[in-house]
Amino acid sequence: MKRIRIILILIVIVISWWGCKQVYNPRPITAASNYLVVEGAINTGTDSTTIHLSHTVPVSSKTATVPELGAIVSIISDGGVTYPCTETGNGNYTAPGLNVSSGNFGLKINTRDGKVYQSDLVPGKNSPPIDSVYYRIQSNGLEIYADTHDPTNNTRYYRWDYLATYKFHSAFSSILYLQTMPVDSVMSRALKDQIYICWRNDTSTNILVNTSAKLVNDIITHNPIAFISSDAEELQNRYSISVRQYALTADAFNYFTQLKKNTEQLGGVFDPQPSQLTGNIRCISNPSEPVLGYITAGKPAETRIYIDNRNLPAWLASTPYSVCRMDTDLYEQPQGQTFVNNVRDRIYTGIDVPLFPIQPPGAPHPKGYAGSSPACVDCTLRGTNKQPDFWIDE
Repeated sequence: MKRIRIILILIVIVISWWGCKQVYNPRPITAASNYLVVEGAINTGTDSTTIHLSHTVPVSSKTATVPELGAIVSIISDGGVTYPCTETGNGNYTAPGLNVSSGNFGLKINTRDGKVYQSDLVPGKNSPPIDSVYYRIQSNGLEIYADTHDPTNNTRYYRWDYLATYKFHSAFSSILYLQTMPVDSVMSRALKDQIYICWRNDTSTNILVNTSAKLVNDIITHNPIAFISSDAEELQNRYSISVRQYALTADAFNYFTQLKKNTEQLGGVFDPQPSQLTGNIRCISNPSEPVLGYITAGKPAETRIYIDNRNLPAWLASTPYSVCRMDTDLYEQPQGQTFVNNVRDRIYTGIDVPLFPIQPPGAPHPKGYAGSSPACVDCTLRGTNKQPDFWIDE
């Protein structure tokens, strides 16, 4: 009896403690946040350099970033040579390949609001070649790796990014299209205007860094680059990934390592807390203004591989087309005791894209057309139907 009484008392204490807890809903941070973010690396080789400029936004904002438009961006060197960048849209500024073998380089930015930003001059560090890019099949997908080494033991600090491209197709193929001038009519689609097969790009979002500083030899093996889930649409047909490798200074490596911890590894109160990042870019016109970013320079190494579906397990891809269906759109569509013109109501209005004619044998004209929604037919809504220049089919 005494034991039961103790248990009851404990239950009451727990219930009372739980009832005293209050949910804490902190107010969203709405303070102004408009710091410049500078992303990119100066390519000292023959390939172009692209610098992306944007601004941070408050946490409560529905917009991720705001691109910086109308800026004047230049690559500067310790030799006094300036390389202007051309604005290419959406906050991107591009300069042709510098094609220089040595030197120190930096960035100068004049924004349209009159502010001036400049990075430190950093040495151009050329990356050693990538030994190999390869993949290994896991139970739930495949992991892509990169190996490299520097026989001179001078690199030690590395960063990678990638541009992935994959081939996909829509749910239905259309050999017809709607011509609206001079009158609505269904016409044959030219092969160059096909909208069934497309290509789509994907870029790295995680920060990929590694170091051999604690090893005797400057060798990096089995370095993870990307993971692709077994049900990903990317693996449904043919997938290509171009991996770029950058050589870093120790300071640059420390910056990107801390940035990785701040952006990718926070989950709970016992995880490492975010720390202030100090990059190598400053606001000259207002030294107290924070600037986010770290400029590096050098010639990266690059390797491309292809992955074909036929070399993978029989994985079933999850695509946006699982709900797609094919409609029958007739000029005289039975509806109760009467008929409606579904070609006019669905094809001519753009609700459906015509796929192929419904024409009984011997009939002089089609009775209508098979059709489906644009999202199920037009792959250009999600990619491009122009094959990339680098693309090689099997």
